[in-house]
Amino acid sequence: MRLMIFACALLASAASAAPLKIATLAPEGSSWMREMRAAGTSIASKTENRVELKFFPGGVMGSGDTVLRKIKLGQLNGGAFTTTELSGVNPDVQAYGIPFVFETLDDVKRAREKIDPIIKDGFQANGMTIAGLTGGGFIYLMGTKPIATQAELRATKVWVPEGDTIGRIAWEVAGVNPVQLALADVYTSLQTGLIETVGNTTTGAVAFQWTTKVKYMVDLPVAYTIGVLAIDNKALAKLSEADRAIVVAEIETAFRKLESINIDDDAKTRMTIAKEGVQIVAPSAEEAAAWREIGVKTRARLRQDGVVSAVVLDALDSVAN
Repeated sequence: MRLMIFACALLASAASAAPLKIATLAPEGSSWMREMRAAGTSIASKTENRVELKFFPGGVMGSGDTVLRKIKLGQLNGGAFTTTELSGVNPDVQAYGIPFVFETLDDVKRAREKIDPIIKDGFQANGMTIAGLTGGGFIYLMGTKPIATQAELRATKVWVPEGDTIGRIAWEVAGVNPVQLALADVYTSLQTGLIETVGNTTTGAVAFQWTTKVKYMVDLPVAYTIGVLAIDNKALAKLSEADRAIVVAEIETAFRKLESINIDDDAKTRMTIAKEGVQIVAPSAEEAAAWREIGVKTRARLRQDGVVSAVVLDALDSVAN
């Protein structure tokens, strides 16, 4: 009888295991949600339904700051974030947004081999596990006016995302007083002229319809975007070690697929915006060197101010040099 009761208790516990509740701004039907749902199905299968991922897509749980607050309160267990949204938890996560470091995807790969483990360790120290880091593509400058030179850039109103400390510092180093706005306000602000120069991946610019407003793009990578899926360690601690390993492994696999999709999408949208009439302008070698000097000065300023750890900046310097 006691054995039967014990067995029933185990079954009840497995059946009633609370799901891992994950929030994201990505809408249902997006490549992100397709890969995450596939990962969720695989996790459920491999853990024999001991672990379920429950997604809240389309921003229904609010902004990144709101999601982080709900994770702290235990209302959510994790979320998908931009690096800016997570900079308050671990400033090193902003590393790939430091401008004019990378010229090729090989540069990014070399940097990530050194920096990704540092970022993950930093989050562990702050009670979170990074289950996935995925590249979103290179950011390029785009504008309603010509911006191929720094002189032309300084004559425009340059946008920087709200809360983007590194972006603000970089443009200040470049002699620009940027306009800080929420992402949701960019399209209207391009329309009204409140801002004239923006930075985004080609895929992002098309998705947000910014390419209907901008006319020029500088063919020089500014920075590299990274998407992050972070899970609260308190939620993971409720799982067995084996199940935790399955969750992280399956999400990492999904994020590798997403990175490949993002690279392909960027190549396609680059051709799309050119066909739509956006002029893609390559800077001269002299001007490209001047842009990269902004990166050197920005890294020096970040090192001086302690915004990002020295070990991360050392890794970036080794790639840039």
